[in-house]
Amino acid sequence: MNEEDPYLWLEDVSGDQALDWVREHNAATTAELTEAARFSTLRDEIREALDADDRIPYVRRRGEFLYNFWQDASHPRGLWRRTTLEEYRKDKPDWELLLDIDALAEAEGENWVWQGATVLRPDYRLALLELSRGGADATVVREFDLDAHAFVEGGFELPEAKSSVGWIDADRVYVGTDFGDGSLTSSGYPRITKVWRRGTPLAEAETVFEGKPDDVSVTGYHDPTEGYQRDFVHRSIDFYRAERYLRTPEGRLERIDVPEDAKTSIYREWLLVRTRSPWSVGGGDHPAGALLGIEFEAFRAGDRNFTVLFEPDAHTSLEYHAWTRNHLLLATLSDVKTELRVLTPRDGTWDSEPLAGAPTFSTAEILDTDPDVSDEYLLNISGYLTPATLSYGQVGAEIEVLKQSPARFDAEGMSVEQHFATSTDGTRIPYFVVRPRGSENGPTLLTGYGGFEAAMLPAYSGVTGRGWLARGGTYVVANIRGGGEYGPDWHTQVIKANRYKVYEDFAAVAADLVTRGITTAARLGIQGGSNGGLLMGVMLTRYPELFGAIVSQVPLLDMKRYHKLLAGASWMAEYGDPDEEAEWEYISKYSPYHNVHSGQNYPPTLFVTSTRDDRVHPGHARKMFAKMSDLGYDVRYYENIEGGHGGAADNEQLAFKWALVFEFLWEQLTK
Repeated sequence: MNEEDPYLWLEDVSGDQALDWVREHNAATTAELTEAARFSTLRDEIREALDADDRIPYVRRRGEFLYNFWQDASHPRGLWRRTTLEEYRKDKPDWELLLDIDALAEAEGENWVWQGATVLRPDYRLALLELSRGGADATVVREFDLDAHAFVEGGFELPEAKSSVGWIDADRVYVGTDFGDGSLTSSGYPRITKVWRRGTPLAEAETVFEGKPDDVSVTGYHDPTEGYQRDFVHRSIDFYRAERYLRTPEGRLERIDVPEDAKTSIYREWLLVRTRSPWSVGGGDHPAGALLGIEFEAFRAGDRNFTVLFEPDAHTSLEYHAWTRNHLLLATLSDVKTELRVLTPRDGTWDSEPLAGAPTFSTAEILDTDPDVSDEYLLNISGYLTPATLSYGQVGAEIEVLKQSPARFDAEGMSVEQHFATSTDGTRIPYFVVRPRGSENGPTLLTGYGGFEAAMLPAYSGVTGRGWLARGGTYVVANIRGGGEYGPDWHTQVIKANRYKVYEDFAAVAADLVTRGITTAARLGIQGGSNGGLLMGVMLTRYPELFGAIVSQVPLLDMKRYHKLLAGASWMAEYGDPDEEAEWEYISKYSPYHNVHSGQNYPPTLFVTSTRDDRVHPGHARKMFAKMSDLGYDVRYYENIEGGHGGAADNEQLAFKWALVFEFLWEQLTK
């Protein structure tokens, strides 16, 4: 037994002893939470929403076809298929089946889970498919012929690894993978990118760039845009800093001279730079969160006179941008509400006008464009109580509704409100409240994330609607700092030593819910996953009096060892390095695993994770549960034996997992 950490043996992911332990506690949790008849009803209702035939089959344009990956009750692992826009407009399109993952898994005796495809432009005939075992991030890569509907015999193929692979042309790819000892970074991603030629052994691939062992990753990629064919190398130094290089036809690497923490993109003649910290350049001072544009060749020649395409203010930030053939689409957030604009470069200036947007408390998302060919875009609009509508547009023309999702729950009498809580340092924290009429002081589910500049935006969920709202529960989403709701500053002001402010923000929202009479502490449950699972762990150990029940999913919890487990080293720019004494000093104050003590009044807690999660190690949840259980606390544990970081490999597992979560919370909050 390890005296410092007596539960270290639970980090042996697939060890017999550890898995026996998992099965034992899974059995106890499922026996308790599935015994009531309402559990099976709830699970089936969630599964029905996930598998519904009248869901919108979301698509992505690749050449003349629209591609879709579809899962339902008959095809739990999924179908990869395609159709034309003309067919897609119909209620029941005629789909051309490309690959049946269920049939493939059965034929090969593998637990395949679809992870995506990279298709060669511009003829869109060859694809590099990624398949994982059980939903892990690590994938196998296999070349596929879309016209033949078959894998290419003797084609490009990689064994299971966290690879990076992309087309250069029909006979060459950029590849980063596990080439052997020393070829991966400390985060477990490729450190080296190479050019691999068809018909040659991987061992003979030509090295293009080598990063450092402590980098996050290195990738090479080719832009095949006609007239602007270019090659690039991207070196991720940490989660937020990178070096970008143009790779010339002679193979020379030319550094693109922008700040390491800026986000850059190059489309045709344009270089766009999105700042993450203030940048003074070309005689101008630009704040964090600005979007700047300049002609790329002029920039290479030394010009630094950028045009300001977007500048944030106290309420408004840039969420993302997307090109069509002739226009730049901007999605901005104003107090977490979406606005859309169209920018058009014209004679040295950029015209700006609104694009048809979204109603209040909904999210409008540009899902796809076809920048090689046209000014089309696919726009998806949904809100907490508004089922999704998918529309087709051409910039400058009226939009056409393609598909509408039916309601998955009865929202009659339900409302959406936005409130603001005041955090300890005076910062106003927005949050959304979705609730049925007459739900005051009733069971309430509060969720949040608060990390990695990821914004939590209004969106429709049949799972949450059926599993919580339709039962009379109130649902709350906290837009705490650490996310991207107000641009980079909303995130950077709470990283590393200031991480505690994320937790103060969430606690402030919880307290505000009680002050407003929306709920009581005893009826307030919280749930979050991944970094949000860490958030739940901190709430458990630092603010237990605020909550009646807690669910922590695929969480980070042992912040002393997180950087040594799987992809953990890649997140040190967010949390800090626990091996550095000064940084462990502030991490140790909130690390949930190190702040569980005897004699505390912790609320009932459920930990949920996945054996096949190769991003956040299941050892976090295992050890936290074991420690709390041995101290006699009211705690439960469920680990899906497959499922990856999403916690489930198919809709059956997903429905079961969410039914467990909702049943646990409902049981605890309605006592």
